[in-house]
Amino acid sequence: MRVRAVLGVLGSCGVLVSVSQTIVVPLLPALGGITGRSAADVSWVLTVTLLTGAVFTPLLGRAGDMYGKRRVLLVALSSMVVGSLFCALSSELPVLIVGRAFQGAAIAVVPLGISILRDELPPRRVIPAIALMSSTLGVGAAFGIPAATLVVEYWNWHTMFWICVGLGVLDIVLVLLVVPESVVRTSGRFDVLGALGLAAFLVCLLLAVSKGSTWGTGPTIALALGAIAVVPVWGWYELRTLSPLVDLRVSARPAVLFTNLCALLIGFAFYANSLSTAQLVQEPTWTGYGLGASIVVSGLCLLPGGVAMVLLSPLSARISNARGPRFSLAIASVLMAAGYVVRLFTSHSIAGIVVGATVVSAGTAIAYSALPALIVHAVPVTETAAANGLNTLMRTVGTAICSAIVASVLTTVTVSNGDRVAPALSAYLIVFVIAGLAAAVAAGLVALIPGREPGRAS
Repeated sequence: MRVRAVLGVLGSCGVLVSVSQTIVVPLLPALGGITGRSAADVSWVLTVTLLTGAVFTPLLGRAGDMYGKRRVLLVALSSMVVGSLFCALSSELPVLIVGRAFQGAAIAVVPLGISILRDELPPRRVIPAIALMSSTLGVGAAFGIPAATLVVEYWNWHTMFWICVGLGVLDIVLVLLVVPESVVRTSGRFDVLGALGLAAFLVCLLLAVSKGSTWGTGPTIALALGAIAVVPVWGWYELRTLSPLVDLRVSARPAVLFTNLCALLIGFAFYANSLSTAQLVQEPTWTGYGLGASIVVSGLCLLPGGVAMVLLSPLSARISNARGPRFSLAIASVLMAAGYVVRLFTSHSIAGIVVGATVVSAGTAIAYSALPALIVHAVPVTETAAANGLNTLMRTVGTAICSAIVASVLTTVTVSNGDRVAPALSAYLIVFVIAGLAAAVAAGLVALIPGREPGRAS
């Protein structure tokens, strides 16, 4: 009973934090009018969440390994509550951006939860538990967007942030009552210089990716060069410090390196599915392929995928126990690639779009369950939170790259009717091909991950 209670509480935290990352997406088209700002300014409510999530996930993961995972988990949940409160109380864009920054930092809840489960659960329960915990990233996103569309359409949009505040406070109380503090710690000092170096690299990289099309060639090249310049200096320092933020020697092991590369590609393929589905069904009928559906319908089209993710997470754990998480990840990557093949031929009806999107979501559920299991198998128990934080970071980078590429394709390959301009059907097909290739490459990389005896969790 205690095991189920711990898993239930941590799972609810993961879903809530994932929901908080995505609920602003349906609000974006109206946010310019609400705040009186341009679309470029409004886009910062997404960009800042991406930046703080990428920077703080590995940092909080390492802090959890050193100072206590439950303690840092509570910090991350508190960040989500504070951020939601900012967004609930104001319609001013600067305040919303600050609130979204706090919400972004909270994504570290998932790798911290995975690490707690590894420390506290019996070995036979670890793989199923971390499969469920990891899948909350996808489940929350799949349910968060449809829920937010309903709120935006029928209620005051501040309501969704008030709900996050209330549920966040409830989760904090439940963590204090149910989740024990892990006794597994790593020694040493927190690597402040390593943290600053990683933050500088990620900020330069992600701003170049996410803002390149808006800021132009000069700033984008400068940011890219800045990111490239930071890497060798940061790597040199991390290899020589006694308590590095990221143990590059462990990260360079094939089991960790190729799993993290797969995470990047899986994150790309997953996010392409969500972005394309939500927009495709809303395209106007004059395009020749558009369905002209409402924002609510577009959100509801993602629900079957969310249900599939909930149902398939336990199945993925059973497959991983029987055949190993590497086998599960291979199946997942192939299934996602197959889902994009389906999507190439089913863009003219809501039913066909939903089927293709659900197949991709099914593959995502299995992949998100297998990735942390592979990491847990490959790293020392004292580095679990930091290593899973890095794996979650790679998924985040994948979604950032995906967002930039999808936006570029959909705004470049267009069709017009008088003064009206919209993405052409071929633009969506290009997105499906790119995302399908990303999943296929991930399937190929799985073969490079060293095998491990099924059923072992440590």
